[in-house]
Amino acid sequence: MPVRTAFARDQYDAVVVGGGHNGLVAAAYLARAGRSVLVLERLGRTGGAAVSTRPFAGVDARLSRYSYLVSLLPAKIVDDLGLDFAVRKRTVSSYTPTERGGRPGGLLVGGGPDRTAASFRQLTGSEAEFAAWQSFYDMTRRVAERVFPTLTEPLPTAAALREQIADDTAWRMLFEEPIGVAVEERFTDDLVRGVVLTDALIGTFADAHDPSLAQNRCFLYHVIGQGTGDWDVPVGGMGALTDALAGAARAAGAEIATGHEVTAIRTDGTEAEISFTTAEGPGTVAAGHVLVNASPQALADLVGDPPPQPAEGAQLKVNMLLTRLPRLRDTSVDPREAFAGTFHIAEGYDQLATAYAEAARGELPGAPPSEIYCHSLTDPSILGPDLAARGAQTLTLFGLHTPARLFADDNDKVREQLLAATLAQLDAHLAEPLADCLALDADGRPCIEAKTPLDLERDLRLPGGNIFHRPLAFPYADESTGRWGVETAHANVLLCGAGAVRGGGVSGIPGHNAAMAVLGR
Repeated sequence: MPVRTAFARDQYDAVVVGGGHNGLVAAAYLARAGRSVLVLERLGRTGGAAVSTRPFAGVDARLSRYSYLVSLLPAKIVDDLGLDFAVRKRTVSSYTPTERGGRPGGLLVGGGPDRTAASFRQLTGSEAEFAAWQSFYDMTRRVAERVFPTLTEPLPTAAALREQIADDTAWRMLFEEPIGVAVEERFTDDLVRGVVLTDALIGTFADAHDPSLAQNRCFLYHVIGQGTGDWDVPVGGMGALTDALAGAARAAGAEIATGHEVTAIRTDGTEAEISFTTAEGPGTVAAGHVLVNASPQALADLVGDPPPQPAEGAQLKVNMLLTRLPRLRDTSVDPREAFAGTFHIAEGYDQLATAYAEAARGELPGAPPSEIYCHSLTDPSILGPDLAARGAQTLTLFGLHTPARLFADDNDKVREQLLAATLAQLDAHLAEPLADCLALDADGRPCIEAKTPLDLERDLRLPGGNIFHRPLAFPYADESTGRWGVETAHANVLLCGAGAVRGGGVSGIPGHNAAMAVLGR
């Protein structure tokens, strides 16, 4: 027998499947427009991958366990929904340690243009590389200023977007030829080339010259956020954003039901019936529209459509709590600066190419590339008062070129091997082992956890552990897209998750766009 629910009604204008940040954005917009809205979330909490948790037993540190920085969230969404949410700028963009001529050193990007220029000069021996850096990122910033505002508008055509950008060189570099061409033409230093390329490889298993241009699409989304390309720290952690979104949706009249796993959607294009299960048993609810805040794979399963091409993630996510930041071999940089921005490890251009080739052969990279940052330096509010007083710090590590296929035979064993190899690359640039700085939890265990693509698939149902749900798409219309990039083969079923066109990252853009599609905007 179907379970009786505590829902306010049997039929809603819109049912949102999944209470991740995009689903909550959609629910809030629709409820504020006067629509009746129900959000059904499988887990016992909302937030999806954008959550703050205390992963270490007895330790009062609220970490952004999965997604962790904000760039693509439009101020428009924060303002429209009246969210009590803020971000802070990082004082340093990045630091990349190296050793040349037997001496430790590094490239510091931050602290003002003069200091950055001096760091480039110290590394490369000339002014040319910094001039190339400035020219390159002036160009990406101009592209960002023109492209970012279009993400919350109906999809432009490729021709219209190209006209909007009004820079044929930039269009060719970003949209037509592999990003590796521009990197190699514009920069000569291997370390600088690698730092530039990393934005093309976040969660994306590709070579710099991949003809699919998957790396270009990844790069584009990593340099256009807010029209600046800045990546900011969410005050209070990622959970602060999704808690604010859930509050905004409820305040506008939306209902949110956790512990409700949707199992099927049946639709005739006008009316839909949504089946779900709870701990008490199965149930159904009707809706005029269904907005699916899940992967394209999950959408196909729910409506009975043929599945899309399988997706595959390619990252290692590591969360740590330290008693103190480790000392660096490069004594010219304060660890509080080096770890405040993105700390690049084993991400030289040739190292990235080697790691990709090894992983493509089915081998773990010998020198796994990764990037690290310390949230608590910019936002100590995520630490309890005692931890903050004792000088504890968090570290977040994101590893590249670790596709899910590498973990298929023994996820636990390979995870430990990869974690050890990744930390060894970091230790090579430290004056003390990272292990000596790790805090201990209430059971005496080091405060460190690692998540592989298979772990993300298990925990969050990300297909193949892909953080974008599927390869990213260029932000323009083609024959497969609708007006907003959220439409499906079913007129009243919309995709509002990361797999929508212009999805990926913590942006709320697919949620906004799906709501606009329902409202006929």
